[in-house]
Amino acid sequence: MNALVKICGIMDIETARAVLARGADMLGFHIELKHARNPITIEKAADIISQLPKDSTPVLVTSVTDPEELIGLVKKTGVKAVQTHADVDGMHKIKSVLPNIKLFKVVNVYDESAIEEAKSYEGAADGLVLDSGIKENGQKGGTGKTHDWNISKRIVESIKLPIILAGGLNPDNVADAVEKVRPYGVDVNSGVSNADGTKDLEKVKLFVNWARKSNL
Repeated sequence: MNALVKICGIMDIETARAVLARGADMLGFHIELKHARNPITIEKAADIISQLPKDSTPVLVTSVTDPEELIGLVKKTGVKAVQTHADVDGMHKIKSVLPNIKLFKVVNVYDESAIEEAKSYEGAADGLVLDSGIKENGQKGGTGKTHDWNISKRIVESIKLPIILAGGLNPDNVADAVEKVRPYGVDVNSGVSNADGTKDLEKVKLFVNWARKSNL
């Protein structure tokens, strides 16, 4: 079994193609996302996504929680999946209009309370993204920091939803993370980025290789 790899913070079509060529499965686009390192406009994302291979999986990564707004963003951009902070009712509303869109609910792993929270989304979400957060400023993801993987492991073992592990991953620690947590997939942005936010394609390649080597 191979861990799927999601590379976030895509800003241009050249990077998107290069990341896919190095084995990424999903591409994350930061649209209307608070604390985003790589914000991109709806129009720019739509243009990039329109040029991607049909079998690629572009993902809307956003702070927007209103179902109607999310439905509009999906239609305008052409994404196939949404990484969302919407609640259960919101996710059901989105699915009623867009049944083929995959909804990955973000769960911030602050402490063991994340386990029960994760269970509450079964039946609404198609999967979960377990990410780090900063309670002090309300930042939900994109921290570049790891969280307690023991808690993430317990979530993987206790629910049936596919789990994508995020938060502070990089080529040096992703193999250990996958071996310990056994997630369905892994998510990275800053761990494979240069200081200016562009992608370090050698790090992308290493990240993909290490993510898959340990999940055999």
